[in-house]
Amino acid sequence: MEKARNKTTFGSGLIVKIKGETMVPPAEETPKDLHFLSNLDTRVHMIDTIYFFNETTDVGRLDAAEIIKDGLGKVLVHYYPVAGRIIKNEKGKFMVHCTGEGALFVDAEANLTLDEMGDFTKPDPATYGKLVYGHLDQRNILLNPLVVAQVTKFKCGGFVLGLSMNHAMADGTSTVEFMSPPFLDRTILKARNPPKVELTHEYEDIVDVFNTKAIFEQEMLITKSFIFHRENLEKRKKKAMEDGVLRRCSSFEVLTALMWRARTQSLRYNPDQQVRLLFVVDVRSRLDPKLPKGYFGNAFLLMNCQCSVSEMLDSPLSSIIERIQRSMKMVTDEYVKSTIDFLEEPKGTLPHSSTVFLSAWSNLGYIIVWILDGENRFSQALPRYL
Repeated sequence: MEKARNKTTFGSGLIVKIKGETMVPPAEETPKDLHFLSNLDTRVHMIDTIYFFNETTDVGRLDAAEIIKDGLGKVLVHYYPVAGRIIKNEKGKFMVHCTGEGALFVDAEANLTLDEMGDFTKPDPATYGKLVYGHLDQRNILLNPLVVAQVTKFKCGGFVLGLSMNHAMADGTSTVEFMSPPFLDRTILKARNPPKVELTHEYEDIVDVFNTKAIFEQEMLITKSFIFHRENLEKRKKKAMEDGVLRRCSSFEVLTALMWRARTQSLRYNPDQQVRLLFVVDVRSRLDPKLPKGYFGNAFLLMNCQCSVSEMLDSPLSSIIERIQRSMKMVTDEYVKSTIDFLEEPKGTLPHSSTVFLSAWSNLGYIIVWILDGENRFSQALPRYL
């Protein structure tokens, strides 16, 4: 019986039934104004995360849906822009109209226990997709609520919170700051007047000389999880520094280099094809002065590295990590301000040919502690194919 279960896809047979949908406004009166969004707050797609809670938690033994719905209304008092709706001003810039309409709360129930879901570290996107609300109007994002919380109760008494938030409202670090009083004034990241673009920021799309696009047309996209334990990471960092090229190496840097190289190798590119890495750099501590504690908004830049396939595969891992470190070192106070000024005019979509995008989500789970006053069993960011 156990062997048959191991072969079953994670969450196989999961059926989720939506019992009700409610718009939850702030629990108290909040300001009704226009909330400025910076040039770093231009991504308006939803970010989905899910949080699993055991039946042994205090909340699990009570009515999780009512507790979370009540907590959501209280949180929205402090984070009142999230209860509004995104609009465009006369210049085509995104802003938040703080209407106080609220966040959407969804009450749902599942036909399984949490244990019957299987191994949480081997997720199935189709299964996880049932645990976040998937019925927003994607054709008109500006009409949608900025936060959607779906609570799915399982037969064992445990539950899952599926949280969707518009990316224009927050980045990963800001969601962690839900534990702290928010700093809401984003005008501290406003472009200078007049803009002063004194550094190079723009990079062109890579010329797809060898028709690498055909690779993705022939292959099916799948989602996989790979576990790297602390001991394994430490060994890989030491190995990367053995040749003396690097003085230091972080877990993020070695994992990013490993994934970029592995992906490039697996796609069997032509050796002369140029490939690019895009990765997130948090700018909060790189500004002078630093952003205030609790800054609620997007405060990251996308930095990049580029080289030929042969250059990458013929070099030691330390060489790839060194490229990543050089790009990270570029992010100074002046570079951030110059980037914000550069983005004052619309730039269109990001280059994507022969490009991989990597972002670290190492602090998932903390956003919920403030509401639930407890520990979650497992947290997961959900992939989106954009």
